[in-house]
Amino acid sequence: MKLPEYASAIVPEQKIVGYLLSFSHPDGRGKALFFSRFGFVVAQWQVLADALRHHAAAHDVVASDQTPFGTRYVIEGAIVSPDGRNPSLRTVWFIAIGETIPRLVTAYPHP
Repeated sequence: MKLPEYASAIVPEQKIVGYLLSFSHPDGRGKALFFSRFGFVVAQWQVLADALRHHAAAHDVVASDQTPFGTRYVIEGAIVSPDGRNPSLRTVWFIAIGETIPRLVTAYPHP
């Protein structure tokens, strides 16, 4: 199963700049180290946003959970990176009750 409405998935700039590529964010620091090793940079945050959308389009959902607020989806697989090494990644997406468009929650290395 693919992520519903993956072509319209929302990857907010602040999620990339203020979290996934932020060396000062307490929870994002390790993720920033990971993503920067593969050529992702804040100055071109859209490259990571596009790669995350492509990741959702290229791979199937491996798990989904219903919550009181909506549905959480997990996707695993390689992400296309600027340096071409394409590491394995787990992304988490969420579709809130009453909405149809998924929004990125987080992304991190997957063994």
